[in-house]
Amino acid sequence: MYDPTRLAALVAVAEAGSITRAAERLGYTPPALSQQVAKLEREAGATLLVRSHRGTRLTGAGELLVARARRVLDEMELARHELARLAGLSGGTLRLGTFQTAGIHLLPPVLSAFRRAHPDVELAVADYEPPHGIAAVAAGEVDLALTHTYEPAPRVPLPSSVAVEPVLVEELVLVTAPGHVLAAGSGRLPLADLAGQPLISMAPDHPPRQAVEAALARAGATPAVLVETPGYALVCALVSAGLGVVPEMVASTAATPVGTRLLDPGDLRRTISVVHRADGTTPAADAFRALLRGAFGRVGRGHPYGNRPQA
Repeated sequence: MYDPTRLAALVAVAEAGSITRAAERLGYTPPALSQQVAKLEREAGATLLVRSHRGTRLTGAGELLVARARRVLDEMELARHELARLAGLSGGTLRLGTFQTAGIHLLPPVLSAFRRAHPDVELAVADYEPPHGIAAVAAGEVDLALTHTYEPAPRVPLPSSVAVEPVLVEELVLVTAPGHVLAAGSGRLPLADLAGQPLISMAPDHPPRQAVEAALARAGATPAVLVETPGYALVCALVSAGLGVVPEMVASTAATPVGTRLLDPGDLRRTISVVHRADGTTPAADAFRALLRGAFGRVGRGHPYGNRPQA
């Protein structure tokens, strides 16, 4: 039996005339799409595409399989619509809340996957800086919200009407100007080595970040630049004026070149969670949460909120 995803990849290449254009249409990279087609060729036991500098064309076996694949995919699409109507995933709007970092780096692939699976459901996205997304779900302003907490931090009580499910735990890491001596080592940098170092202090009065700032102050890091509002991209852009401590995801996607180093102990962390109604959610919200779990199911640490996570 042929994998439907690979059949769809072959049809897309046939329609687009090239791996590159088909990859853009499907949201793949060209190498990833080429791998899908190569796997399908192994399943079929035949060469399906011929590549040249002028583009890509189907072989005889490819043309036969594309014709059959279109029928199979049409039937599967019809079945998907019928099942969506039965499950309540046809029509309506799913309202999502997010904070900036998650909205830029985490949500796009999940949104794309949801749109491909449930094109009849409209998506609305609003910005809520944590912890305001929790209140937005409790008030019924959004169906789901991505929020975050830090460790160390005091436990935050939740409204009884909401529940949270962690989707990603990441360490806070040191970011420096490229070539800085503190970023040169291969092992973890002891927190005590930040003593006397100029620190870009991110939102020192922002409640979610206060305990982290206090831990850095106890290590002896000297605040040199104060960024008054939450904004990790700005911290990374300013590292030539000092050092910063930011989440791993932010450091790895910084728009400006930075040096990075894991810290020891590695107990400065950020947990990103999805917030939902505790008394029941819609099928669309459940489907979106499942996609989040699949994409970011790397949680293996304790949950920072006062109650246990609920699925």
